[in-house]
Formats: sequence, structure tokens, C-alpha cells
Amino acid sequence: MRSASEDLTTRARIRDAAVALFGQQGFAGTSLRQISRDAAVSPALILHHFGSKEGLREACDAHVVSTFLSERDGMMGADASRLMREALDAPENRSVALDYLAGMLADDSAASDRLFDAFLASTREMLREQIAAGMMREQSDLETTAVYMTLYGLGPIILRRHLARAFGESGLTTSLLERSTIPVLELYTHGLYADDRLLVAAKEALSRRSGPRSDKGENDPNQDPDPPR
Repeated sequence: MRSASEDLTTRARIRDAAVALFGQQGFAGTSLRQISRDAAVSPALILHHFGSKEGLREACDAHVVSTFLSERDGMMGADASRLMREALDAPENRSVALDYLAGMLADDSAASDRLFDAFLASTREMLREQIAAGMMREQSDLETTAVYMTLYGLGPIILRRHLARAFGESGLTTSLLERSTIPVLELYTHGLYADDRLLVAAKEALSRRSGPRSDKGENDPNQDPDPPR
């Protein structure tokens, strides 16, 4: 009989092979036979551990999400500087997971929705924790902020080819990440605008748009100037 530790190692090997292949070829373009070949197991053993190809994808999603979120959480602690430096020095350590996320998030499927929603839920919780800790300002609409923060975080992953091209790099290199780190954090920390004129204009515009027009009358070009009596 196989030991529990051997089963865990086998399960992780299958999962890691699937993450790499799904990232390279997409979910639909990858067969269980290809995964079994790369993991050096039988297709039947994959089904034993994960039940189905969809079950394997769910395990891959959970693993990749957990990896990124635990890394992000670590950046908020006392070791933030050391962890940032390690991440900047070894971007290749994330290349397989980034390929996976880019492919799976671009997929038009319920599984892709669940993957995005997992990041959104974590971002929402992060915002609440950081607001409570005094690290972040209160938000007028926390849910909307969470959605856009999630999009901003995942955007460079999905569009990383264009990001690298804009910087004249071959990929998400140490040089690109070093150049990006301070400007991005400055944007989040200090904001972009020096005054609130656009914010004020937006609030004024939004205050005019809700509900039916109450100012219809003599200046309404669509009103009959002499309605029948």
C-alpha cells in the first residue's frame, strides 16, 4: 500500500504537471494522457486523486491562488522588504503560475469566473483588514474598489507580453519589476491628482443623472409647445 506521504507527493506532482500544461496549452487543449505522461503516472491515478479533469483544474486553481495570496500577505508583514527583494531577483519562479493564471482567467467559462472571484474575495478581505489597521483610507464604495483593485492586480499578468514590450524587455524581468515597483506604489500611496477638480466634476455629473428629469418644461425641446386641451 502507498503511504499518505507518497500519495501527497504524487498528488502534488500531478497538480504541478497540470498547472504547467494548462498554462502552455490551455485547459481544453490539454489531455489527461499528456498530464499523466509529464507526471509519470497513469491516467487512472489522476482520476483516483482528482475525480475528473475538472476536479484537477479546481485543485490547480486553489493551489495557484493560495500561492499568490500567501506571498501577497507576506508583503504586508515585517519581512516585506526581504520578500520583495527575493521576488524581484527571481521572477522566473512565478513564470509557470503566471502562464496558468493568464490562460485560465482569459477562458470564457464558469471555472474562470470562480478563479477571478477567489482573487476578488481575497482583495475585499485585504481592503477591510488594511482599513481597520489604519493602512488604507475608508472607501466610499468598498465593493467597487475591490473589483478594480483585483483588475489592476491581474491586468499585468494577462497583458504581460504587452507590459514587457512597452519596457523593451523579453518578459517580466528583474529590471522591469525594479523599474515598476516604486511608481506603482507611489500611485497607490500618494494618488495621482494634485487636486480634486475631476472628482468634484464627477460627483456633480452623477448627481444630475439619477431619476426622471424634473426640469422638463418650457426649455424641453421635445415638449409640444402648445399641447391640446
